[in-house]
Amino acid sequence: MNTTYKIKTPIVIVIIVLLIQVSSYLQAQIKTTPIFKDGEAQIVEAFSDPEKWIRHDLWVETTFDTDGDGKLDRMHVDVTRPYQTDTEGLKLPVVYESSPYYAGVAPNVDGLFWDVNHELGETAKPRTQVEVTRKGERPIISNSQIRTWVPRGYIVVHSSSPGTGLSQGSPTVGGDNESLAPKAVIDWLCGRAKGYTTPDGNETVEAFWSTGKVGMTGTSYNGTIPLAAATTGVEGLKAIIPVAPNTSYYHYYRSNGLVRSPGGYLGEDIDVLYDFIHSGDESKRAYSNKVVRDTEMKNGMDRITGDYNDFWAGRDYLNDMKPMKAALLMSHGFNDWNVMPEHSYRIYKKATEMGLPTQIYYHQNGHGGPPPITMMNRWFTRYLHGIDNGVENDPKAWIVREHDPKDKPTPYKAYPNPDAKDVTLHLTAGAPNIGGLTTLKSKTSVKESLIDNYNFSGASLAKSPSSEHRLLYVTPKLTEALHISGTAKVTVKLASSKPAANLSVWLVSLPWNEEKKAKITDNIITRGWADPQNHKSLTKSSPLKPGKFYKLTFDLMPDDQIIPKEQQIGLMIFSSDKDFTLHPKPGTELTVDLNGTTLTLPVVGGKEKFNNALK
Repeated sequence: MNTTYKIKTPIVIVIIVLLIQVSSYLQAQIKTTPIFKDGEAQIVEAFSDPEKWIRHDLWVETTFDTDGDGKLDRMHVDVTRPYQTDTEGLKLPVVYESSPYYAGVAPNVDGLFWDVNHELGETAKPRTQVEVTRKGERPIISNSQIRTWVPRGYIVVHSSSPGTGLSQGSPTVGGDNESLAPKAVIDWLCGRAKGYTTPDGNETVEAFWSTGKVGMTGTSYNGTIPLAAATTGVEGLKAIIPVAPNTSYYHYYRSNGLVRSPGGYLGEDIDVLYDFIHSGDESKRAYSNKVVRDTEMKNGMDRITGDYNDFWAGRDYLNDMKPMKAALLMSHGFNDWNVMPEHSYRIYKKATEMGLPTQIYYHQNGHGGPPPITMMNRWFTRYLHGIDNGVENDPKAWIVREHDPKDKPTPYKAYPNPDAKDVTLHLTAGAPNIGGLTTLKSKTSVKESLIDNYNFSGASLAKSPSSEHRLLYVTPKLTEALHISGTAKVTVKLASSKPAANLSVWLVSLPWNEEKKAKITDNIITRGWADPQNHKSLTKSSPLKPGKFYKLTFDLMPDDQIIPKEQQIGLMIFSSDKDFTLHPKPGTELTVDLNGTTLTLPVVGGKEKFNNALK
């Protein structure tokens, strides 16, 4: 017996050692991979330790030279990736965000914005021009997106846009180079462009860890750049999720021919934004200022007439969408009065017409606000990882209802709601008090007037039971809630006492809720602005003949809102909007022909539902 044990014991030890070696070998062969559940990429523990992430930066060569040095501009790029992309040869898709803001912006000094206190058609006094003090340390350009996407099996890439941070070139605020710059980065991620370890050297770096599938996202300007890249049709950009993107700089700084500021930035214009973001190489700034700001922008932006021209057409991404192939998930707030909700809708509508995979997410708040993470995750999982999760068959529209959290949107077949039908409303007299809104057209010719005075805010005019500075027409109280979905439209027939005048229109819910905790949806339903001088053409305005009536039709901002019962819907017509338009000297008189003026309201359920809500 003892002899037998002496023989077997070494054999057992050998077997155990062999098993350990085999186990170690097998473990070495098992690679860390993304994990998917319910159509979404899951957080993987092995990808989740920031201390093990590989972070580095580089410069990608573009196809343009916009800083005048005779060399192709290079974009500064950073990369954050799981260490397994080195140790295990793992290839992963990329989530990419680009921005002009990463290296800092200009201070808001007195005179940075244009002075709005002047007559329409007059030249404003020169504004103050400022310089940006660049900030930031290499190799990290930004930390955005990484904690969300790297643990879920993505590589995250950032780049500074042309003429900002350590990226070469000139900022152009919507010019072609701001589309071609992210295209170059995507080309590099797909092995078609050159990346370098330094801004001027020849040592190359390759994206050996990239699968060649890229998704882009970001908010505001950072949401504009994904669309800009997509309009180039670049191969490899599979999906984009723009959040509150500026899709047309004309629509951002003008409205139906009217010089109009974005909400919160009275007097801002495209040259102001140029100064605000110009954080690039100090030695190149003088050239860029001369060529871009002081020539192209100065000659093209036209704060005198507000007309749409070639300069603005070149900065309208709707005009460039033909090559676009990327799947599009749009996100916006219906009460975003900075980058207004029309910006997303116009692109979503066109992309849908083109047959691209599309979804739109609207919430009821202001600027910013991405879709819920589960929506973004499903979108990127489908189009970057190629997991067949059926997202293309999900509802096309997701609307956050007025009292719901932003991560609990209500699904709809499409936006606008397919059950919405236009209801035309007519005006009945009431000035200077309050007139009526009805589906019945009056046979009596009535004209009512208002006197322009920018000192009165739109809110104060809407709340006032009587005012000579606005015209207000309201429905009876609603006996049941009314759902509006889509784009309201107004036709206004008016005469002005002067050759030029602002025209502002608000759609409001009354009585006005003056509580400090009033919801953003409680008072303003939607609004719009127009220049009566552009009643015939957006590209060519003509002075008004005082006293002559002109008819113009224009859209208000798109909306999807349920107006609660007991409220009244009000159409308010006034001239200068204190927070958005120029401030001409008070006194211009606008006269509105009520018989030639209508409001077209997109009502879910149409005229029958509207009439039932007023019984």
